Amino acid sequence: MSVDQREDDAATPSAEESGSGIPRQIKLVIGLLLAASFVMILNETVMGVAIPRLMEELTISAATAQWLTTAFMLTMAVVIPTTGLILQRFTTRAVFITAMSLFTAGTLLAAVAPAFGVLVTARVIQASGTAVMLPLLITTVLTFVPADRRGRTMGLITIVISVAPAVGPTFSGFILSVLEWRWMFLSVLPIALLALAFGAALVKNITEPKSVKFDVRSVGLSALTFGGLIYGLSSIGEAAAEPGGTPLPPAVPIVIGAAALVLFVRRQLTLQRSDAALMDLRPFRNRAFVVGVVMMLISMGALFGTLILLPIYLQNVLGLTTLETGLVLLPGGLAMGLIAPVIGRLFDRFGPRPLVIPGSIVVASALGLLNLLDESSSAGFVLGVNLMLSIGLGFMMTPLMTSALGSLKPELYPHGSAIVNTLQQLAGAAGTALFITLMTTGTTANLEAGMAPAAAQSGGIHGAFLVGGMLALVAVAASFLVRRPPEPTVEAAVEAAPAH
Repeated sequence: MSVDQREDDAATPSAEESGSGIPRQIKLVIGLLLAASFVMILNETVMGVAIPRLMEELTISAATAQWLTTAFMLTMAVVIPTTGLILQRFTTRAVFITAMSLFTAGTLLAAVAPAFGVLVTARVIQASGTAVMLPLLITTVLTFVPADRRGRTMGLITIVISVAPAVGPTFSGFILSVLEWRWMFLSVLPIALLALAFGAALVKNITEPKSVKFDVRSVGLSALTFGGLIYGLSSIGEAAAEPGGTPLPPAVPIVIGAAALVLFVRRQLTLQRSDAALMDLRPFRNRAFVVGVVMMLISMGALFGTLILLPIYLQNVLGLTTLETGLVLLPGGLAMGLIAPVIGRLFDRFGPRPLVIPGSIVVASALGLLNLLDESSSAGFVLGVNLMLSIGLGFMMTPLMTSALGSLKPELYPHGSAIVNTLQQLAGAAGTALFITLMTTGTTANLEAGMAPAAAQSGGIHGAFLVGGMLALVAVAASFLVRRPPEPTVEAAVEAAPAH
């Protein structure tokens, strides 16, 4: 063996090294991916609180301003399904630098945007980088972290997924209370530049790219499918809250998305026979993957629906300010993040069922307690129930994600990650649409019955949480079907390791 070959072998983590621990290079890459993902997801959630300020300063309507979040979400929906292909065709270093460069450029453009159209363009550029980073992180962990340590490492990913959305509204509320809206981006820009610089200097190629066919028709169908479904689902809530405020009836993009989905699935089933699918659907043959994904979708729908309703309740019914609302909701997200590493270690030791079953029961109980909210409830009660809900979700998210993705063969990790992240976007849009529509319908009926505005909206929110509680009971029943993923064989571990 030559000196150069020995050096290449030393720089590349082998399956044997991974079995005894996580190599330093992998720890470094995972750390940078975690930091970058946190900043990106934080940025994804800051715009909601800022929309009233932007409407005033840019002289735009609420329907127009919503495109700042809609454009971001649609870009994510279009890009995420392609990440399975991207992560196979390009190295970790190339994907990280490209994604981080896009996010940094978008953040800079948003900070100096002279007009609304430029700001929307900046959000699209940011989303293009954000969409790739989390699947890259998850796939890296699944490929290089030993099975007996995956739970604690995936727990760190749960911190990113749970804490960043919780901190986002509080962060933007604080910025807007003392500075102008551009500082939401200016304050993030130095962190993005640092992550890009460290990544360019320290991240090495830890994967071996494969020559995978690029099917243009699949990309087009994917964009129509997931873009249409998410835009349509998001428009349902907007149309219910503001009739005539959407350029298209929600049914139009939903029907287009559903029709494209049929064609997309048929094409992927054909292409995966030759390992050329944009999104390989073979993970759905795995029972553990399907059960885990279904439970994650219910959980994400309940989480996003609750996150959209509680601020409305706290501000419109209880009269809290934006910053006060953020502070009430912040402990829940922080608690979910703080318990995630502990849950990860417990998963590694005991498996998913002892965690997922009680977690789902706590989530269902919390949604049941939210049905007690009325115009006389206290902010402290909301804080306590939201904390309870967040802890229950914390007991579910890490075990579900780890067991679902860990049950797949290594060659399906990129596709499994792409499927999970895509469906999470759909679940978030569906949960938001369901909760907003139920709240709006109930509020309208209560107002027509002669109720006071605060009581009418409180009643509408009550109805939405009632349905959310029923969905949570489905998750409780499904939790008994969750199983620990099988230990990977030596052959699978060798196949997952990059070629020397």
